[in-house]
Amino acid sequence: MKRTLVVGVDGSPQSLAAADWAAQEAVRRDLPLHVVHAWVWQLLAAPIVQDRDTEARRADDVLKEVEGELTHRYPGLALTAEVLSDAPVPALLHAAKNAEMLVIGARGHGALVGFLLGSYGRQVIAAAECPVVSVRSAHGRPAAVPEEGEVVVGQQGGVEESAGVLRFAFEAAAARKAPLRAVRAWSLPPVYGYSPGSMWIADQFGGLEPYEKAALEQALEPWRLKYPEVDVVEHVEQGSGGHALLTAASDAQLLVVGRRVRESAVGAHIGSVAHAVLHHSVCPVAVVPHS
Repeated sequence: MKRTLVVGVDGSPQSLAAADWAAQEAVRRDLPLHVVHAWVWQLLAAPIVQDRDTEARRADDVLKEVEGELTHRYPGLALTAEVLSDAPVPALLHAAKNAEMLVIGARGHGALVGFLLGSYGRQVIAAAECPVVSVRSAHGRPAAVPEEGEVVVGQQGGVEESAGVLRFAFEAAAARKAPLRAVRAWSLPPVYGYSPGSMWIADQFGGLEPYEKAALEQALEPWRLKYPEVDVVEHVEQGSGGHALLTAASDAQLLVVGRRVRESAVGAHIGSVAHAVLHHSVCPVAVVPHS
């Protein structure tokens, strides 16, 4: 049974761009697309005329507009749509429970906007169980990125820790027939962080940089075997992970990063690297949860 790709819309240009990107990705991966719009009747304190039925029709109109656009642009797309009677964050998290990925919109190079204005997007990214892709907008369409660009992925930790992130990145590169650039950034530990054991390990590889290169090669090995058609470029750099990824992804189609799964309730804890690239990357950013 095919898993579904889910996109959240709210009628804004950012969400329309996200829907268009999601439709392209669904066609590329031969997946069905489910468009959702969260709407809950809520009486506002402001002195304006409100009517529940009118507001409900507006919610339906948001979906109809998106359905019409996507059906016209992608006639072969398997498309469904639904108004969810819940607040945006729980609605999106529920819709994405068993999804292949969730797509939301983002705005500009400042604060992350996501599904609606405010912190909704960041909360969803922090709590979702599936990968979440944040797409920037340009006049209601995804921001222009090079069609021949690479897929860039940030790799950290060991083989098991980065497995889900690398799987998503290799799948994305294979679907696009694009090269994959795997980036591993490292920093010199503080003096008090050195230990005889860690220095012995580094010495076996001829220093810290060769050790980091070997760790990257080891993490990539099983995915190279599974996706031999994907050309992989290894990139090891000393410095900030966020800076290294943003530089590497300046001409990329897609940037993929990981997010450690936390036990806390919905919040804004997405990690410093994910936070940096979500704020500043021009290309879509996929945030993949991992243990």
